[in-house]
Amino acid sequence: MRRACVTGGAGFIGSNLVQRLRAEGMEVAIVDDFRTGRREFVADALADPGVTLFEGDVLDEALLRRAFEGCDWVFHLQANADVRHGLERPREDLRQNTTATAAVLEAMRAVGVSRIAFSSTGSVYGEPEVFPTPENAPFPTQTSLYAASKLAGEGMIGAYAHGFGFTGLVFRFVSILGERYTHGHVYDFYRSLKRDPARLRVLGNGRQEKSYLYVADCIEAMLLAARVHERRPGELGVYNLGTDETVVVDDSIAVICDHMGVAPRLDYTGGIRGWAGDSPLIHLDCGRIRALGWEPTLSIRQAIVRTLQWFDANPYAWSETVHGEGSIA
Repeated sequence: MRRACVTGGAGFIGSNLVQRLRAEGMEVAIVDDFRTGRREFVADALADPGVTLFEGDVLDEALLRRAFEGCDWVFHLQANADVRHGLERPREDLRQNTTATAAVLEAMRAVGVSRIAFSSTGSVYGEPEVFPTPENAPFPTQTSLYAASKLAGEGMIGAYAHGFGFTGLVFRFVSILGERYTHGHVYDFYRSLKRDPARLRVLGNGRQEKSYLYVADCIEAMLLAARVHERRPGELGVYNLGTDETVVVDDSIAVICDHMGVAPRLDYTGGIRGWAGDSPLIHLDCGRIRALGWEPTLSIRQAIVRTLQWFDANPYAWSETVHGEGSIA
């Protein structure tokens, strides 16, 4: 791999991936319109002559073709990732996740780039009957527009692999934590407690159980799979990315409160879900990516603490939008 493009390269995972690719000496093209990406996240990268920014909407196929020219891989990480508000803006998931993925694939085909790595989600499993959930688990009814739009993107990548000989990697993430993390329950709770350390509103009953993964571990898994599949042209690879452990929301709140030195009253909204489409349990079987030789370096607790330490050191990332509402990721 000599040159790669990262869509959503100014976002949380994308900016960390850009940094990691440059550390390996690769040229990097970033596509981002900065609606949710942060210029601060890529300020150092953009001062590097090996990084080029293509600022604009991922639906702009002409822009994409310029960005993809000469690339060995496209890491398509751009997405509308705010799962909670999908029902308020149902067209946004379709446009930014499904239609955007179609635009990426067509731009790749136009310039002769045939390797794509795609950020999907463990939410595509809906509410499965098997835990930990493997990649070949039967899909139940989709419970969120976000997951449905991602599953449609997966389907198109599979069709391009079958019809046009693309090499496609689909990564079904659990929630990711770490430096530059910008949405999800750790972010929301930290901001809320900064505003009012005496009270914390929690969506659901606090017993939702999820797996989380540290961002650097996520990126190492993606790059390992990319290296393996470079030797397997025309193949589709689907990988769960997560840890073997889970944490319930109440326990993650305890870690956050201990770190911040606060003891708030917890006000629960009730029910086993934080919002429509929230899955009460997400725990993925990650044996397939582990079989390639990967394993996470941080536990969930360590990843939460690492995230909080980054918030402490970078108040710009959360202080402009402090509010009093907690959420569950």
